Amino acid sequence: MGRDNKGNMRRKKVVIFFIAVFLALAGLSFSADVEQKIEGFTLNGYGDNGQKAWDVKGDTANMEGSQVILTNVNANTYGEQKVNITADKGKLNQVKGDMILENDVVITNETGERLMTDSLHWNKDRDLVSTEDNVIITNEGVTVTGTGMNAHPGLKNAQINKNVTVMVDTEPDQNSDKFVTITCDGPVEIDQAILKATFKDNVVASQEGRILKADKMEVHFSQSMKDIIRIECIGHVLIEQGENKTYADKATYDAVTKKVTLSGRPKLIFMTEGENAFTALGN
Repeated sequence: MGRDNKGNMRRKKVVIFFIAVFLALAGLSFSADVEQKIEGFTLNGYGDNGQKAWDVKGDTANMEGSQVILTNVNANTYGEQKVNITADKGKLNQVKGDMILENDVVITNETGERLMTDSLHWNKDRDLVSTEDNVIITNEGVTVTGTGMNAHPGLKNAQINKNVTVMVDTEPDQNSDKFVTITCDGPVEIDQAILKATFKDNVVASQEGRILKADKMEVHFSQSMKDIIRIECIGHVLIEQGENKTYADKATYDAVTKKVTLSGRPKLIFMTEGENAFTALGN
């Protein structure tokens, strides 16, 4: 089927890899003589090369007009890596090709990346995967939580809408429980095409007593999207460490050299001797 080719899209990032499942499901159609309710069903799809592209298993498939209601959905797609999706309930619109998954939606790839939410909707015409519910994304020492998500798989970008928290384990191999925590009002935009994630509105990053605040934070990644190359903080930048404070319009952290560059009226305020004593440096 034409949609099988699209259903075999290879995506490594957790926010978009599940689209292959929806594309495969969207291509299904049931003949008019199928019974209204199918018990213990299994559906398989194959690519042009004859190899298995996807499968869908469930307890029941119930016909309601143009809708096919699936229960206890367990689906897999096969390609460069295997992707599994489970949900208590699924609804397929045969006319539009849209797919809705509901209740305990869990999407996992074979490297352990996982997305969990209560509902997920794929809009075929807009090529948009979305939810208004809370989402939890986990991947190699990184946990992302937020409310609402939109993803355009073809454009390799995604957005978590609001109340976003990102926790990064900085030493995952040493069991040290050292985390960097980043929060923002949102949205957070992830664009794989330009290897960048942008945090917006009331951004606060903290680690071991150090706090960084800014209006916006841009995180630039390596080609693999696994390593941070540079972090840029823009607008009302404040760096706090104990009673010492640093202000600037912009701060850039180079992850390679481990250096921070301040620009735009930088000012440093730090405690010296005596009660409430301080020194201010800057322009």
